[in-house]
Amino acid sequence: MKDQVTILNYKAYILLICIMAALVGCRNEMDNATQLRLSLCIPIQNEIPAQRRVFGDPGTTEQFELPKYAYIFVMKNVGGTWSVWKKEELVLAPEDWKRTRYVGYRATLMDSIYKYNKPIEYLLNNETPEGRVYAVCSNKKLNFNMAFDDVSNLEDVLNWKFNSFPDSIQANLQNIFTTPYNYIVGDDYYCAFDCNYRQTSFVDLILYHIAAKVDLQWSVQKDVRIKPNPVEAVRLTYLEVRRLFDGFCFCFKPMRNTLSALATEGAEIKNIVTEQNEGLWWEGRSYFYTIPYTVTGEPGYFPLQLLMRTNGSTGTGYQLTLKQPIDTTDVFVPWFRGDILLTKPLKDTTETKIIPN
Repeated sequence: MKDQVTILNYKAYILLICIMAALVGCRNEMDNATQLRLSLCIPIQNEIPAQRRVFGDPGTTEQFELPKYAYIFVMKNVGGTWSVWKKEELVLAPEDWKRTRYVGYRATLMDSIYKYNKPIEYLLNNETPEGRVYAVCSNKKLNFNMAFDDVSNLEDVLNWKFNSFPDSIQANLQNIFTTPYNYIVGDDYYCAFDCNYRQTSFVDLILYHIAAKVDLQWSVQKDVRIKPNPVEAVRLTYLEVRRLFDGFCFCFKPMRNTLSALATEGAEIKNIVTEQNEGLWWEGRSYFYTIPYTVTGEPGYFPLQLLMRTNGSTGTGYQLTLKQPIDTTDVFVPWFRGDILLTKPLKDTTETKIIPN
């Protein structure tokens, strides 16, 4: 019996040593690791906009769908070379987005945001002094130019693109948000973190629109709305925006999209005004979201092509390309406004003078 007790005590002693060794090993592993905790945040336009608010970001007068999918890349820098450390595709629950105030140290301090409340955490071996995070969030599944699993370095990340051509995506561009690659806070990319001095790093992934907002307003000058001869009166019976960006666009470089020529004829938003919209014949306002782009050989301009018809015409109408100034080095996509004033019929009732804002 005594021998059995001795054996049991010996086994318990060995087990205790193993547990202590495991605990020490875990402690050493934790000492050499960074616990990364991410927060997904989408800014909301405040009643009193902050100095760096971005026109077109979620506001109280527009309808947006909260993201259902997230694509996250955690990057590390080893010897000056950035590579993907961790990556993850997430399915987000809309009910886990909560409206709150941002209390971090970014430029959106005290702005209202939607914050995803479920924890997103990664345990990272301490292989690098610094890291970065890039992310895309969308309410629709996206198709990319490179498979998610194949993205391995910074060049891959910055050149990652999604297909904006399908109608389902074109109609939902306002619901796609990303982390712009050239948003610098202090001296570093704004979604960077430090692995040197803290075991837990917190990164606020504040995501912004990838599509620009275009706000069109139109009116027919009062003295040409009614004429003694009805044929001479002007009413806008068709307005169409044509040749919007189609195809693959940058995820993290929203102002860097370029085409060799105007987008294809089929890429368009139709029927902003039709003959059935009698209430919009003489004045109205409409907005939509689109991917901003420039045409090779015409840097600095975003081409917005319009087709207008008056007085029920179904002919070729009046076509105009508004060249909106654009700075491709900007961080955030812009808000464009176009004011259209119809002043008189020109050669025939299908042509109208347009004065862009």
